[in-house]
Amino acid sequence: MDSQGISDRSVANLADAFAAIERLSETAVDDLSRMVAVNTSFPPGAGYESFADLMEQLAAPLGLDCERVVVPEELWRAPGAYGPRTNVIARRRSGRPVLGLYFHVDTVPAAPGWIGDPLQLAREGDRLIGLGAADMKGSIAAALLALRAARATGLTLAYDPMLLLCTDEEAGLYPGVRYLAEQGRLEGHILNFNGSAMPRIWAGCFGLFTLTVRVRGKAAHAGEQRSAGANAIEAALPILNAIAGLKPVIAQRTSRLPPPPQAAGPLAASLDISAVHGGQCGGQIPSQLEILLCRRYAPEEEFAAARSEIETAIRQAAAGLDLEIILTGHLMPTADPGGPHWPRWQRALSAGFGYAPDDFARWGASGCSDFGWVQQATGMQEILLTGLGKPDSRIHAPGEATTLTDIVALAKSVLAYLSAEFCPELSPEHTTP
Repeated sequence: MDSQGISDRSVANLADAFAAIERLSETAVDDLSRMVAVNTSFPPGAGYESFADLMEQLAAPLGLDCERVVVPEELWRAPGAYGPRTNVIARRRSGRPVLGLYFHVDTVPAAPGWIGDPLQLAREGDRLIGLGAADMKGSIAAALLALRAARATGLTLAYDPMLLLCTDEEAGLYPGVRYLAEQGRLEGHILNFNGSAMPRIWAGCFGLFTLTVRVRGKAAHAGEQRSAGANAIEAALPILNAIAGLKPVIAQRTSRLPPPPQAAGPLAASLDISAVHGGQCGGQIPSQLEILLCRRYAPEEEFAAARSEIETAIRQAAAGLDLEIILTGHLMPTADPGGPHWPRWQRALSAGFGYAPDDFARWGASGCSDFGWVQQATGMQEILLTGLGKPDSRIHAPGEATTLTDIVALAKSVLAYLSAEFCPELSPEHTTP
């Protein structure tokens, strides 16, 4: 057995499969280009049906059977969200244990500052630039590449893959994987691709919720405002000041979760004003202002208390204003996701990316995941984590990118983990004849 824990027999098989990944790598670029071209930004989340069409086209040649699962509208309906919440389960059944491969298919909206069309994949050498390239359509392309190479070489798998292509992770009240979990549709253990291409052992993450504060005034001609109008924007200034005053108070609350390497300090809670919308033109008194607030809360905090604190501050500052506070999104914290499959997954990451055992570190994140809902609904504690995020990926920013090198490395890691002969002694499902 070599330093990566691969037996002599598996080296030959995996060498062929890894060579197939290299040979077929341009198909991953083609897949990613097609995925980026489908606008799945949320809000509003209107492109899920079109993306499901594409996923079914890409899954069929791999021998995967596809099923669409739509989240009922009454569960996710919120301001700014529209269009069917269509999730796709693409799977193969052979009687082997199941490995869920989880992806969220939504992206954030393209931020101002993009050079070129964010929905058209651009290539600069090894770098692949487009909205969702790193978070996380590139990961879907990597998994499809791994399965394509396995099929091309006839590699024997230890697990039946079940792709979970889910909606509304970036925001929203009811992520698709939460609905699948609550409907009993998840099986086996799960590899979550909403992470980084780093030698990381996941320690869990914060929760997040968003509130839309809607302040109502009264529209009127700007020249008649003293007698006929009520300016919603000006009336909301005390609310904005109250939020700004609460922000540093919340930022003092830190978590016991281990921070990432090189972090300046412990992970801390946060409150941000993420968007403000109001008014239409200079000749009209604005009748409504909407403020979108984003609160990241540590696992040690209680959601109800965190929400109440903000709403109390807003109502105290509102001084009788006509306002409404709406919960528009919520991801609960993910508890420590460690478990028995992690050692083998670390070996698989090493096989793909070339990491050494000493490279790995355990850390959490103030970023969020929809897998807190999965843990709550299923009792499933262990969740493996991977992805394509790196410090230079510019995730959620203009110029978001991944590299073909990392897509290939991630595909190799996935394929090694799926392989029946890769480190069987580390597989909890493995039994000695």
